Amino acid sequence: MQHAAELRRCLVDCDVVAIRRLWAHVSPQLPQPETDAAAMVSIHHARTTMATMPLKLRAYSHRWLLDHGFPSGLPDEIKPRAERMYPQIAEGVGISVHTSPLLKPVGVMIRTAMEGAVMDVYADCCSPDPAFVRARMQEARASIAKTVREAIGDLMGRA
Repeated sequence: MQHAAELRRCLVDCDVVAIRRLWAHVSPQLPQPETDAAAMVSIHHARTTMATMPLKLRAYSHRWLLDHGFPSGLPDEIKPRAERMYPQIAEGVGISVHTSPLLKPVGVMIRTAMEGAVMDVYADCCSPDPAFVRARMQEARASIAKTVREAIGDLMGRA
């Protein structure tokens, strides 16, 4: 029990370096976290399972684990309160294309191209810059609009 206070301090402060050193000292026979990232996951999981840890810290660790793709040890009865304290951030992109009823198929083509551009950007990076997403959407829109204008010009030239 002589190291309990230091262990708690490391958990409260998320002190990765100190907790790795403490684990190696107290329990060298047990498996040790190989990286600082693995130690951070262990710290957050321990914080969610500790009933004596303040709720704010437990809730933060719960959100951190979920955001990084790890399971949380937070009990089910506390999860609603924790998720109100640290809600999940959801990203969204709005796409709006206005065309006359006669050109509705063209509007669908433009919207589909813009959706594809957004999906490509999100497939390439986790959380892209909104200005970059908008630029890619505008490029897709301009490309489809150019194709439609060329098609209409060809049709008008043949008549």
